[in-house]
Amino acid sequence: MKRTLFAAAALASLAAHAQTTLTVAAFPAVDKIVKSAIPGFKKLHPTIDIKVVGREYADHHNAMVTSLATGTGLPDVMAVELGFLGRFAEGKTLTDLSKPPFNGLPHTTKFVPYTIPLSINSAGELSAIPTDIGPGTLFYRDDLLKKAGVTEKDLTASWESYVEAGKKIKAATGAYLLAGASDIQRIVIRTGLKSGEGVFFDKNNKALVDSPRFVRSFELAKQIRDAKLDANVGAWSNEWSEGFKRGTIATQMMGAWLGGHLQNWLAPNTRGLWRAADLPGGAYGSWGGTFYAIPKKSQNKEAAWEFIKYMTLNKDVQLAAFKAEDAFPALLEAQNDPFYEQGVEFFGGQKTRLLWRNAVPKIPAVEVAKHDSVAEEVIATELDKVLEQGKDIKTALADAKALIERRARR
Repeated sequence: MKRTLFAAAALASLAAHAQTTLTVAAFPAVDKIVKSAIPGFKKLHPTIDIKVVGREYADHHNAMVTSLATGTGLPDVMAVELGFLGRFAEGKTLTDLSKPPFNGLPHTTKFVPYTIPLSINSAGELSAIPTDIGPGTLFYRDDLLKKAGVTEKDLTASWESYVEAGKKIKAATGAYLLAGASDIQRIVIRTGLKSGEGVFFDKNNKALVDSPRFVRSFELAKQIRDAKLDANVGAWSNEWSEGFKRGTIATQMMGAWLGGHLQNWLAPNTRGLWRAADLPGGAYGSWGGTFYAIPKKSQNKEAAWEFIKYMTLNKDVQLAAFKAEDAFPALLEAQNDPFYEQGVEFFGGQKTRLLWRNAVPKIPAVEVAKHDSVAEEVIATELDKVLEQGKDIKTALADAKALIERRARR
C-alpha cells in the first residue's frame, strides 16, 4: 500500500513539473518580438516552452482562417492583425478572455482606449488583447519638398493642398507624390469617423460604401491618377521599395511602424532625408495593429493566458518591441519613458515618437465588422475599375454595395 501511495505521489509530482509546449503563430515582425521575449518569459515560467510558427502576413492569416474553420492545426496563441480581427472575433472561435479563469476585463483599462472596443465582439466577448498599434502617419522626403519649395503645412493642411503640393513636387523634381492612388482612398474613408462608427458597415450591418465619404475618397484618388501624381505601384512590391531608395516617391501614408521598415530594410540609404507628420486634413486613424487571441480549441489555455499577459502587460517587454521593431505600445504605461524624447537620426533628429504619442488620444474607436475584409477587397476592385477603365464613381460604389451585401448574407 505504501509503495502504491509513493508511486502515485511521484507521478503527481512529475505531472506538476511536466513541460508544456505553447505554440504561438505570428507574422513578421511579431514573430521576432515573440522570440526575443522567450528568455524573459522562461525565467518566470520554466515549465512552459514556446514554439513559434512564423509565416508571411497573408499566409499566416489564411492559415488561421483555415485552422479556425476546421479546428485542426490550431496554435495556442495567435497574433491577429486589426484587419482580420472582426472576422475572427465574430466567428465565435476565439476564447472569451473576460470569463474565468482569465478575467481579463480589469486589465483593459491599461491599454489605449480605442483598442478595447475592437477586441469586444457583438456578443460582448473579449476576444483578444492588444499588443501594438499603428498611429496613421504621413512620411515624406524633406529633401524633395525643399527642392520644390513645398512645406509640411502644404502637405497636411487639407487633402486639396496635399494634391496641389504633389503637382509642385512632380514639376520640380520628377518624383511622384505617392506610390498608389489607392493609398489616399484608404485613408479618406477613415477620416471624420466618430468612436463607435464603422468604416464599411453601420451597427445594423448595412454597407456604407455609397456614402459621401467613399465618393470623396474615389474622387481624390482619381484626381491623383489623372494628374499622374502616383507611381501606380503596390505596397511591398520591388518597385515600391525602389521608389523609396531612389527618391522617386515623395510621401507614404501608413502606420508609425513603417518608420522602422524604412530605416532597417526598405531604404536605409536615405537616412536623414525623411520626416514624419500627422495625416493631411486633420485625419487621425490607426493603420493596423496587433492583438493576441486564444482559439477556443487550444489545449493550453491557462499557459497561453500567462504568455499573453507577459507580452501585453509588461512595460519592459512592450518597450523592447518598440525599440527593436517600431511596434508602438498599446500599453499606456509603456508610453511614458525617456525613449520618446529622443530624436531619431533616420528622421533628421525629429522626435517622431512624441508625434505618434500625441496622435494616439485623437484616434477614434472605430467598430470592426465580420465582413470588413470582404468589403475592403470589393472596394479595391471597384477603385481599380475607376482608375484603370474610367468606370463612373457612383456606379462603381453602387455595384460595390450590392456585391458586399450579397456576400455578407451568405
